[in-house]
Amino acid sequence: MLTKRDFYINGAWVAPAKPRDYQVINPSNEEPCAVISLGDQSDTDRAVAAAKAALPAWRATPPAERARLVAAILDQYEARKQEFAEVIAMEMGAPIDFALEEQAPCLPWHTTNFLRAFEHIEWIRPLGDHAPGAAIALEPIGVVGLITPWNWPVNQIALKAIPAMLAGCTCVLKPSEEAPLDAMMFAEFCHAAGIPAGVFNLVNGDGAGVGSQLSSHPDVEMISFTGSTRAGRAISKTAAETLKRVTLELGGKGANLLFADARPDAVRWSVARMMENTGQSCNAPSRLLVERPVYDRVVAEAADLANAIAVGPADQAGPHIGPVVNKRQWDQIQAYIRKGIEEGARLVAGGPDLPEGFNRGFYVKPTVFADVKPGMTIEREEIFGPVLAIIPFDSEEEAVAIANDTPYGLTNYVQTEDQARANRLGRALVSGMVEMNGKSRGAGVFFGGVKQSGRAREGGIWGLEEFLEPKAISGYDFSIG
Repeated sequence: MLTKRDFYINGAWVAPAKPRDYQVINPSNEEPCAVISLGDQSDTDRAVAAAKAALPAWRATPPAERARLVAAILDQYEARKQEFAEVIAMEMGAPIDFALEEQAPCLPWHTTNFLRAFEHIEWIRPLGDHAPGAAIALEPIGVVGLITPWNWPVNQIALKAIPAMLAGCTCVLKPSEEAPLDAMMFAEFCHAAGIPAGVFNLVNGDGAGVGSQLSSHPDVEMISFTGSTRAGRAISKTAAETLKRVTLELGGKGANLLFADARPDAVRWSVARMMENTGQSCNAPSRLLVERPVYDRVVAEAADLANAIAVGPADQAGPHIGPVVNKRQWDQIQAYIRKGIEEGARLVAGGPDLPEGFNRGFYVKPTVFADVKPGMTIEREEIFGPVLAIIPFDSEEEAVAIANDTPYGLTNYVQTEDQARANRLGRALVSGMVEMNGKSRGAGVFFGGVKQSGRAREGGIWGLEEFLEPKAISGYDFSIG
């Protein structure tokens, strides 16, 4: 079992002021895999003070030098990517092949895209010929608090810490206490890459402790948070006292509109995309809306596909799905499955309790419900597990109405070979992102939603601009610089 009690503050690993042990549980076997310490107010204050002290020199560092130092993080990742993936698999249950192919590579993917976008930032520009001497400068917002989740842990670290540092901000990261080990490795990458002391800091803790302390800290200018809508509301209220900028990437209840003319592999893609990461993705297409003429065929195919999905431990190679992250999450998913049955949805695959052959580990059967009606609990609420709800529709207008009738608005999906229809739906669906026919977002496109999914725009130039403040300067002479 690993012991990782120290925090990374001001360029060094330091002991917490008042050690409070927390066991990280391996969800594949329910055994402790690591012991970390949770921070208190004094630890948070130390980290914020270090970030504040480092800010003037870092924001004055030429952008090209900041880019060079951040790019050096990639060399550290390449040297340790196998270990990095193994840590992610152990702490949050992603099967090792998936961790190697999808989870861990989020770091180089986002970093490379940010570095590409960073080259095109115009740090100071004239407002226009109509306003001589008027300049708009982009400047780092300051010290930022980064609060990241357990489900795609390094993905969210990369989407926050990388652009914050590139922008010239200094930061304090509080990763999820459920999956802190990859974050601690990221701190090691930063140290070995030569990121100056105080630019990146890490304090482990829980939401009620370090999370709230960062959200209320007067020297933190911005909070970037990914997690539940409930926690996002609490952070917004706390941060309002000090008038911080707050960016939130929250939950989702994505609709996946499958029309009769969809490509032959549309159902297979839809089920696989839903069950990926054991359904623990805020952008999962958890509501499959199916045009009536092909509804029965799609339900039967989806059931067969779900029943064929293997479940297994994270350290086992293969295309199976792993456990969910912890007992609380497992209990919540079981309650939703039972609620779906109670409310009259037709269970066609999976169901409650552990899969056959398992007596420990937080495993969930890949589950599919058919004949789900709008308004049912499993249609309205984010389950965050491998549970698919299938809903019939008779017209494009009805499909759009069902899809948009949700408090969330992160990602919606469309399966149709009619490009004119696809274009219409891309505009009609109320969400931050719409993906057509299995095509993923392009390199450098942002990730973010609307409504109760939050309004963060993470990735590419938009993700960099979240950490920058525009400043208006009058009487600027561009001939001098």
